[in-house]
Amino acid sequence: MNQQVAAIGCADVLHRIEMPLSEVLARMELAGVAVDVDYLHQLSDVLEGLLRTKEGEIYTLAGEPFNISSPKQLGQILFDKLKLPAGKKTRTGAYSTDAEVLEQLAVEHPICRSILEYRELSKLKSTYADVLPRLVHPSTGRIHTSFNQTVAATGRLSSSEPNLQNIPIRSEAGRQIRRAFVAAPGNRLLAADYSQIELRLLAHVSGDERLLQAFAEDRDIHAATAMLLFGVPADGVTPELRRKAKTVNFAVLYGMSDYGLSQELGMPVQEARAFIENYFRQLPGVRRYIDQTLSFAREHGFVTTLYGRRRYVPEINHANRNVRQAAERAAINSPLQGTAADIIKLAMIELDRRLRREGWKASMVLQVHDELVLDAPSEEIPVLANLLRECMSGVASLRVPLRVEVEVGDNWAEMEKFVL
Repeated sequence: MNQQVAAIGCADVLHRIEMPLSEVLARMELAGVAVDVDYLHQLSDVLEGLLRTKEGEIYTLAGEPFNISSPKQLGQILFDKLKLPAGKKTRTGAYSTDAEVLEQLAVEHPICRSILEYRELSKLKSTYADVLPRLVHPSTGRIHTSFNQTVAATGRLSSSEPNLQNIPIRSEAGRQIRRAFVAAPGNRLLAADYSQIELRLLAHVSGDERLLQAFAEDRDIHAATAMLLFGVPADGVTPELRRKAKTVNFAVLYGMSDYGLSQELGMPVQEARAFIENYFRQLPGVRRYIDQTLSFAREHGFVTTLYGRRRYVPEINHANRNVRQAAERAAINSPLQGTAADIIKLAMIELDRRLRREGWKASMVLQVHDELVLDAPSEEIPVLANLLRECMSGVASLRVPLRVEVEVGDNWAEMEKFVL
């Protein structure tokens, strides 16, 4: 096994990252995280009420009651009765009513947005509010999730029983689920999050001068992009222009097509294409990175992170356009998302070493995407916050600084920025 790993250049990933991390994750799983069970029971009742209200709203918009959870009945309402434009079909031949289809149809009829909201409420209730109390260990009174190192293709950690990676953070309902995760008695939660790490990595690997300068000057990268895209001064960047620039930034990160961007921004495809073309004119280093990455992937069938982790993309030369484009999107983003995953894993290893060596009572309890959460005695928080930021920001040497935002609170939803 070691010879095979070394032969593909992944020995460093195995021995420096994954094997040491397995011990860290074992300690996190044993530590577990506290949850407020009474609050979850109350939240379940609240979500049930919201579901019934949303259900009535959907029936009114449809003009009749039906089984909202039935794709067949929903399809009949949307496409047969309301005459909305039908899109792709499923394998059974029925028209799709998945989230992507409903997002596209939301501009056609308000029922589509209501159905999306209904689905989110239903998922939060059934997946979290109702299930989390049953996962509390009777002896510890805590939830002990399982962290998985070999599930996500990019190298990110995943978790199961419960899956904590999919709790939505942008919606109010999702934040209410996070509210259930609390500190132990006498403790507080300390959370640290990498700020815009994938865009910082894009600046590093692309070497684009404007991106490097923006991060070196600690500017708002989305506002800086808006200035370039729309040709306005700093005081001319409105919230709407910043929002559009932010969408374009992440569209480039994830290899989104002009059609995908047009759907995100609600504009014609031609206008979205012009946005992307202008982006690459203003930031030629990014265009160069993408071209070189795709060229390498087409020749070798894989891409790598800065630490050597591979992501195989065998469909990169596929004859089917949709299959090929999906592989291209993976090839563009995986080196960035994978490197971000490697970096936070290295930070976790270093932080765990420091916590044990220096005798801290705090313990790491959660890791979700670019965020790390600790459960710590209140008296340790001031010094521990500095240690946490030091471990996370100093773990990698890049052309731009790694910025870490630290927050503290009694639960995972109600956190305040911690100022050192």
